[in-house]
Amino acid sequence: MLRTLPAGDLMLTLVVYDIADNRRRNKLAKFLEGQGRRVQESVFECFGTLDEMQRLHRQVLHRTHPDEDNVRFYWIPAGAMAKALTIGSDPPTPPPQAYFL
Repeated sequence: MLRTLPAGDLMLTLVVYDIADNRRRNKLAKFLEGQGRRVQESVFECFGTLDEMQRLHRQVLHRTHPDEDNVRFYWIPAGAMAKALTIGSDPPTPPPQAYFL
């Protein structure tokens, strides 16, 4: 069976965080591991539509303390991914458009 991904333009979202509390930081990292690819200790690459990324933002907001934590979301259009330069890792790669189940 072929399953296609949701319609809409996929975009790359970099989620970058600095959380001093070990417990909150570990819980956020575990959550983000289910949402994207960890590329550095506190940096994740996530792909989705704008609506999905805004939902991710809300979910992260509920897992953090804005008065103590620093989390940044950088939304990068699909066309800009081809211009990414990397050293020591693979460049950002969007997920496949369809999966066979």
